[in-house]
Order: sequence, then C-alpha cells, then structure tokens
Amino acid sequence: MNNKMMDALVKTVAGPGLVLKRVPVPIPKANEVLIRVRKAAICGSDVHIYNWDEWSQRNVRVGVVVGHEFVGQIVAVGDDVSFCKVGQRVSGESHVFCNHCIDCRAGHVNWCPNTEIIGIQRDGAFAEYICLPEDNVIVIDDDSIPDEVVAFFDAYGNATYTARTFELTGANVLITGAGPIGAMAAAIAKYSGARRVVITDFSEYRLNLAHQLGADRTVNLSQEELENVMLEQGIENGFDVGLEMSGSPAALGQLIDSMCNGGKVSLLGIGNDLQLDGSKIISKGITVQGITGRQLNTWHQMVCMIQGGLNLHPLVTHRLNYQDFEKGFAAMSSGKSGKVIFTFWEE
Repeated sequence: MNNKMMDALVKTVAGPGLVLKRVPVPIPKANEVLIRVRKAAICGSDVHIYNWDEWSQRNVRVGVVVGHEFVGQIVAVGDDVSFCKVGQRVSGESHVFCNHCIDCRAGHVNWCPNTEIIGIQRDGAFAEYICLPEDNVIVIDDDSIPDEVVAFFDAYGNATYTARTFELTGANVLITGAGPIGAMAAAIAKYSGARRVVITDFSEYRLNLAHQLGADRTVNLSQEELENVMLEQGIENGFDVGLEMSGSPAALGQLIDSMCNGGKVSLLGIGNDLQLDGSKIISKGITVQGITGRQLNTWHQMVCMIQGGLNLHPLVTHRLNYQDFEKGFAAMSSGKSGKVIFTFWEE
C-alpha cells in the first residue's frame, strides 16, 4: 500500500471548477516511470474542463487529476523499463496508445482508437507526481531549452503537426485563431519558409503575441476585412495553406473562401456544428486534413527547430505557483494571456 501523498488538481464533481487536494502518489507499474513534475502549463482543453462545457461532459472522467502539458524528472522506474533512467529530464506524449491496433502498428499512434489522454481519461500532470508508460516518455536532454518552454511542448507539438502537414516553403499561409497554438503555428510557418503568414482573431492581445512570434500580418476581424489584407500582401489568388485553430464555424467558412485552387487545409480547432461547404472544396480542389495530437517523430522536429533558432519565449506570459491555480485559469479565460505556467517543484 502507498502511504505517500501529494498535491493535485482534481475534477471532483460534474460541474465547473477544480479542487486542490491530497491524493496518493502513484506507483509505477511494470512498464511505467514515476515523474516528479517541475512545471506544467494550462491548455485550452484544461479551460474547457474547468468550465465543464459540453465537450468536457462527454469526454472527461470525474475524479481525474487534470493537466497534460508538463516537464519533470524521473524519480523511479517500474520493472521492464528499458531506456528511461532515474534523473532524466522528460516531458510526455499525452495520448497513451495501445501499441496493438492497426494504427499503432502502422506508426500512427495519434490515431489509436484505444487512446487514453492524460488529464482527461487517466490521471494527469497538474500534480506533484505523474506515472506514464515508458513509450510515452520524451527525454529532453538539451539543458539550453528552459523548463518553462518544455512544459508546453505538448501544445507546441499540436502546432508543429498542424503547420507542417503541408509544404510551407514559399507558401502564403492563413491561420484562423490566435490562441497560443495558433501563435506558435505562425512562428513555425515563418521559420519553415512561408512567404506570408496572416493570422486572424478578435483579440488584439493575442494577435500582438502572434506578431511577436513571427506573423507577417495580423487581422483583427472586428476592425478590418481579410480580403483587403490579402490584396495588401499580394495574395491575389488565395492562400496556399490554411490552418484552422479556433473551432469557429465562421472562421472555417472564411478560411475555405480564402483558399486558392488546390489549396491545403489543416483542421485542429475543435468546435460544435462545424460545417464544410462541399461545393467550394470540390470546385476549388481543396485538400482538407483533420489533425489530432502529434506523431512521435514530431517531438524530434520540435527540439530541432528550437535548437535552430525558433523562439517561443514570448508566449509565456504568466508564471504562478500551482496553489494559485485559480488566477491561472482566470488569466486563460480572460483572453489576455499566452501560456500560463505552474511551478510544482524547483531544484
């Protein structure tokens, strides 16, 4: 029996809010490692869970420890663990896959139909400790990448996978939604050789963050028309690549309208009642790719881009102790934040 206890943020009831409470420290199973969490970041999905919206009601297990973006240090390993070592700095792939289905065997673990996501179906990272299967552990041994950036690598992976699904070199790119993942996608697209990166939103605060990260042009849709910006930027025939990050039906409609013939679209934003105009997609020959999670090789790309000069530091706007979690969720809900980082432990 495990008598050790830890602090954790728990979804205790089927309603709004989270509770900071004492729970048992998890014990690693045969193929698992125990990680002491250093820092963790709030994701947009965590805000959905906090608010207990329709998506959360369908997907989240009541009683779960929430959170899935983190960095920590391995402090114990279970039997049969082969490559992870005590003392390593790590993050983790939040989609815990089965390794047995046809998708996993084909290398598409992000499509695994048996996936459990940490912080949603199984206990997550807003805690002093977390257990993960060894296959989900990502070792980050480059100490030049600070903990607070590694803490949101999971979201950075969403942005990387979405942005790099299609060729970006010389492309005109439209991003709808300037939340943290959209802003990171702007940085990645520009780093990857895009000609022009245009990003739309209604939040001037978040548009300014996207501009700091590399967007060539931001468009506050409450103040100006995207069509005029396209002409200003020399984009006469439409965008080559579109990245939908907002989950807004209106944003998706505008994105499809703004694509060139033969354009490529990646959809990451999750929203209700998203409707695609099939006639426009067909007549313009548009390719539409749904995005979920990341592929495991995406993590390697992420590290290499930062080592190559991609700068995500401006995205961190709030740094808090985990006991001040209510302030962190208020900042995220206000729309006037980038990434909010909780500290659980510092050496």
